[in-house]
Amino acid sequence: MTKKQRQTVVEAAQRIVEGLPSGIDAGVFQHTVNQADVAISITDAQGDILYVNPAFTRVTGYAADEAIGRNESMLSHKTTPPEVYQSMWQKISRGEAWSGRLINRRSDGSQYLAELNISPVVNVAGEVVNFLGMHRDVTALHRLESQVEYQKALIESVVDAAPVVIALLDVDDRVVLDNHEYKKLQADLGMVEPAMLLMTSIRAGLEAVAVNGRRSSGYAFLGREVRLDPDGGKPPRWFSCSGSCVREDDDATDAFFAGTSRDYLLLVAMEITSLRAQQEKVRVADLQAAMAEEDRASALRESLSAATFRLEGPLNMMASVVGMLSRRSGESDPMVLALSDAISVGQNALTELRAMIPAETRESAGSINVNEILRDSLDLATGRLLAAGITVTWKPQAMLPTLNGYPNKLRSMFKALIDNAIEAMSARGWRERELLMISRARQENIEVLIEDSGPGVPPEQQLKVFEPFYTTKHRHLGTGLAAAQQVAADHGGTIEIDPHQATGCLVRVMLPVKHRS
Repeated sequence: MTKKQRQTVVEAAQRIVEGLPSGIDAGVFQHTVNQADVAISITDAQGDILYVNPAFTRVTGYAADEAIGRNESMLSHKTTPPEVYQSMWQKISRGEAWSGRLINRRSDGSQYLAELNISPVVNVAGEVVNFLGMHRDVTALHRLESQVEYQKALIESVVDAAPVVIALLDVDDRVVLDNHEYKKLQADLGMVEPAMLLMTSIRAGLEAVAVNGRRSSGYAFLGREVRLDPDGGKPPRWFSCSGSCVREDDDATDAFFAGTSRDYLLLVAMEITSLRAQQEKVRVADLQAAMAEEDRASALRESLSAATFRLEGPLNMMASVVGMLSRRSGESDPMVLALSDAISVGQNALTELRAMIPAETRESAGSINVNEILRDSLDLATGRLLAAGITVTWKPQAMLPTLNGYPNKLRSMFKALIDNAIEAMSARGWRERELLMISRARQENIEVLIEDSGPGVPPEQQLKVFEPFYTTKHRHLGTGLAAAQQVAADHGGTIEIDPHQATGCLVRVMLPVKHRS
């Protein structure tokens, strides 16, 4: 270094030192710069190097006597776009600091990625006379960043291309990330977050799911089947759902030493509607056969019960007459004996009739999806609905709480209500034939509405229709509804006809969710 160059460096350093706080002298400053782990260089206004620290030599491979006097451009590599340098010089020439990344070249010709900060040094007149440059080798860091970005892009591509619904949920079931299939499901169902419905159903079937209302860190499940019932009469959709816990370290500054983390749930749902549709066809066919047999047994049971009910009246009346005659004429009177024999024969016949009444099928209680029961009831009545030209509107709540009860009894109850609605609308000359079914959760109950466009039920008959063996020639609700009401009562629920319905008939069924059979 020539004497003139040395003097220039001293003056540049002096200008930098003048900006230091009091208590730090030039010697301390120079010692600090020499000990710094970042490459530091001072150049003149043209970019000729006046000073470099030892870290500069370690990063670039240029010793101080090799670098001083040469232009900083000796580090430039041809792969850096020219416009980057143009932008840099325009900015620092205006006295503004510049930072960015450049591809530099070491003394041995190898290249590295430098993260560079250049600060202009101005004199008292505000003129740029020197530049203070600091840079570090970030090649390894850039390689790691690139690998992370590549892996992220690859994972996102795979997730979006996956033919399954994928969603990442926080502890409150809010969707943090999702894929294309999830967005497609949102559009198909017309709802904001299907994940919340899926999780509601999944939780209902799991035992230890939450701690204080929040998900525990070990929360996971595999192959949980969920049924969704879309609005508008669309067929149900089935999903096989699995979930696993994902833990993310908290990247907040104050969590650096605390080591806190956040838990997420990775929800994966595979649609199995096609498979279940085939299974449902077989199940419904078996169910139709079983229900047909049960209907025959129920009809026989009802007919025999009605017969015994009607026979008991005359026999009781005859027994009263015999009692009166025996008190007047004595028990040996031929009329009394004949009537007594007739009563005995009649009572034996009643006993035989009662013995012929089929016993009710015993059924075990279980967890029930009311939407599935309603769908089964509609499927069982499809033939009659089509034959009668009835339009069905089915509006289920997509997800209902499960109910503990007897599935076949509930199917029979809803089928009886649907059958009576069909019969009402099948009256000769009746043109309006529409059936509306709605299911929804109401506080601690499940409410089912069955509304038809038939002639309706006169107010004076709205209670009679639930009496045993009640029937009229032009009935809307009639035989069998006493049994339907009994099924509702067995489940802690009720059946009622809305007395305020202006046209047609609206039957409301209320079933408590927490009733224990």
